[in-house]
Amino acid sequence: MWQRIQSVFLGIVILSLLAGLFFPIWVGKEADVDYGLYPINLMIKQNGQITTSQYFPFSITAILMVAAATIAIMEIRRFDNRVLQVKFGTLNSLLLAGVMICDVIFANKMSKDYAGTYDISLYFTFAAVVSNWLAIRFIRRDEKLVKDSNKIR
Repeated sequence: MWQRIQSVFLGIVILSLLAGLFFPIWVGKEADVDYGLYPINLMIKQNGQITTSQYFPFSITAILMVAAATIAIMEIRRFDNRVLQVKFGTLNSLLLAGVMICDVIFANKMSKDYAGTYDISLYFTFAAVVSNWLAIRFIRRDEKLVKDSNKIR
């Protein structure tokens, strides 16, 4: 199972999504107030103490990330059915697009309100999107190879 390159790419999808859950999407600082936008919540710290933690609507990003990681795990486990893997990969692409849209919308909203920059979780999500696309590409290539070998017989 792991000897196939698409399984490695799907593993990268899972790892980058799970790592992205724990790192900030956007960080900002004003005077003695630190802002951190995580996939789960928006955290505001004053003088090193957490003063506010807002979960909704920012937790939508975390929900989509966990759903995409779960679909990627299911996709790896269905290595015997490449057509179903492609369908799971397409569904996962939609979920990952939702994650990217949420990341960008929430980070841009925060950038309008406060001075700050994008952080590493946004790049983890981008790596997951690219890895998922490559996995689908290699799964389709394997399916084409099997169909072509069946035509020769």
